[in-house]
Amino acid sequence: MFEDRLSRFQRRLFDAGIDVALITDDDNVYYLTGYYDYLHMEFGRPTILVVPKDGETLLITPMIDFNSATYAARVGRIAPWNDGMEDEWRQELPGAVKMAGKIAIEPDHMPPSVRIYVDDLVERSKITTASPILNKMRMIKSVEELQLVRHAGEVATAMMQAGKDAIGDGVAEFEVAIATSQSGTRKAAELLAAHYQDGDMSPNTHFLQIMASGKDVVKTHHRASTRIMKRGEPVFLCFCGMTNFHRYKLGFDRSFWIGEIAEKPQQAIYEVAVASQKAALDELRPGVTAESIHAAYSEVIQGAGYEYPFRCGRGTGLSFLEVPQLVTGDTTIIQPGMVLAVDGSVSVDTYRAQVGDSFIITEDGWEPLTHHPKSVEEVII
Repeated sequence: MFEDRLSRFQRRLFDAGIDVALITDDDNVYYLTGYYDYLHMEFGRPTILVVPKDGETLLITPMIDFNSATYAARVGRIAPWNDGMEDEWRQELPGAVKMAGKIAIEPDHMPPSVRIYVDDLVERSKITTASPILNKMRMIKSVEELQLVRHAGEVATAMMQAGKDAIGDGVAEFEVAIATSQSGTRKAAELLAAHYQDGDMSPNTHFLQIMASGKDVVKTHHRASTRIMKRGEPVFLCFCGMTNFHRYKLGFDRSFWIGEIAEKPQQAIYEVAVASQKAALDELRPGVTAESIHAAYSEVIQGAGYEYPFRCGRGTGLSFLEVPQLVTGDTTIIQPGMVLAVDGSVSVDTYRAQVGDSFIITEDGWEPLTHHPKSVEEVII
């Protein structure tokens, strides 16, 4: 799988007239080689994948991770570098680019220290971007990737159910986060054992739970805190990022109430949010544009008297945000094999309702990956 991706990427570099690409985004390094690490630039240690349009590929990676790279990376050669020794990660780069007339980088994902060095090493006129090529490759998922996202959906669904079960009057938010993490980890471990042979892939979730309750539900990306939830309050759970199975991410959100709806106007707002997602899903199919899905969702929200909303959704996969985005101005044509998060949401000053799910685009519509009820009766818990 990884060897094929690298070969396809090299062919696309050739077709684009690019001599060599320097890949520095962790997700793209994994996508092309199968090598991943949890702490690269966080500790000031760059990893750089050098991909020529033909010939041997090269992975420049810290010596501290050499054993992991040797085990996982499907590349021609690995060049480990050590802290403070010779010219560290810079040692191999001059030779890698010296004969290149056109060099592609990832402008939005290259560490500043690496970019400064590359700019000093190479004439600006020779630098272009590799991002459109990789974005297009990753936009349509392979059969293997579709299995991964289906399993990610199972993990997300288990986490949402555990979160719902843990919510209650007198319960601290962080207790819900513990429950979701445990449930997701156990489901992920079960799926890894049954379907995969990568013994290094962790089943653990490693992203802070997005959650809010009471008046804090208007804080979109609030993290679970020590706050004690109370009867009648709204509760928001989001698993965007926390659902991270085999490095694949999904979008999945639900709004709840504890026991009853204390503030009755919230119900009408919630129902518009649900209706806006339904409108988007009615539009979602191959052949339409990304922005038309957003338009269908936005029409419901604005038609009910609320302000123009955030984007309706986005592509997901190895990264939290992939192309396309379901937003005004994105004219990407929806195609089978895409994986999209599609939301419905309404925000006012005192309350925010959101429901969101992830979907595989099929030949004639879509396949849901995440599952949890949305009717008012079923989200009062």
